[in-house]
Amino acid sequence: MKITIVGAGNIGTQFAVHCAQKGHEVTIYTSNCEKIQNKLFIVDENNQIVKQGEIRRATNDLKLAFDEAELIFITIPSFAMETLAQKIFPYVKNAYIGLIPGTGGGECCFAKFIEKNCTIFGLQRVPSVARLVEYGKSVKAIGYRDCLKIATIPKTQKIDKIIEEIFDIPCDILSNYLNITLTPSNPILHTTRLYSLFKNYNQSPYDYVPLFYEEWSDETSEILFKCDDEHQNICQKLSMFDLSGVKSLKIHYESDTPQKLTQKIRSIQGFKGLKSPTIEQDGKYIPDFNSRYFTADFPYGLSIIKQIANFVDVETKNIDIVLNWYKTKQPTIKEFNYSNYNINNLKEFIEFYNN
Repeated sequence: MKITIVGAGNIGTQFAVHCAQKGHEVTIYTSNCEKIQNKLFIVDENNQIVKQGEIRRATNDLKLAFDEAELIFITIPSFAMETLAQKIFPYVKNAYIGLIPGTGGGECCFAKFIEKNCTIFGLQRVPSVARLVEYGKSVKAIGYRDCLKIATIPKTQKIDKIIEEIFDIPCDILSNYLNITLTPSNPILHTTRLYSLFKNYNQSPYDYVPLFYEEWSDETSEILFKCDDEHQNICQKLSMFDLSGVKSLKIHYESDTPQKLTQKIRSIQGFKGLKSPTIEQDGKYIPDFNSRYFTADFPYGLSIIKQIANFVDVETKNIDIVLNWYKTKQPTIKEFNYSNYNINNLKEFIEFYNN
């Protein structure tokens, strides 16, 4: 297939290697195309090469990247998707458009492509933890999943066999895209962690900031449990949809108490060593509010969950605390809004996700 991958970061590089290794014609669309070498590598935790593939090109030319693309993987942050959709719309037709991962409202940004005989699909979670080793050359991928879960719009379309062939991982098709939209992974996991880390920040720098996962706290787990319960209440009110694919984070991490969740997250190998989003100043640290942890997971993650809660009249006391704290730090930042896509009430919401 002719495959275009948007973005050359952690996920984009990983996907490029898998696709190229399987003999697909791979183009990477990026503004930094001159930094991308043709042969790319995936390495393991010991920095040993485990996969390699040669892409056809890296380019910033829209026509070259999208005019003949049959499969497009979009790996850029959620806040950049609407702009991208507008830029590539004249070129894309008859293509599968994959949002990796599928949360963040991208299904609304790209819904107009359906009229051009395109299928929109999203992965519920990425295939593994991936971290760049050297930009434009190699990425470290650890802890591949046993199964990938996919949803499509229109939901009658299939993409699972193609993804299985690329990654050698079995795929399950979820009953509707709302199972992707409501995945609580980053929108709750990351936001509750950021809240507990920085809720008392008052412009004074920190001497030390704990590692994001490896030094996870019980305080974070406790607020996460409360937000997770509210999230599950939202799912229960959406009984007109099969949301069996939306698992509680308690189930996902096999933890029935906050303390067990803390121990579980601290022990995950792929999470080791990941720093909290900060900026160093004279040996001390302040929160990096421009990090994707903030700019994606609040306005294009937790905010979406809150809007859905409003549609179904579910009280979200703890989600509100976390979300409102963020808005005091970033009061003017743009956020995803369903009303921009003519979804203003529960009826319109149901109609969209029943597509």
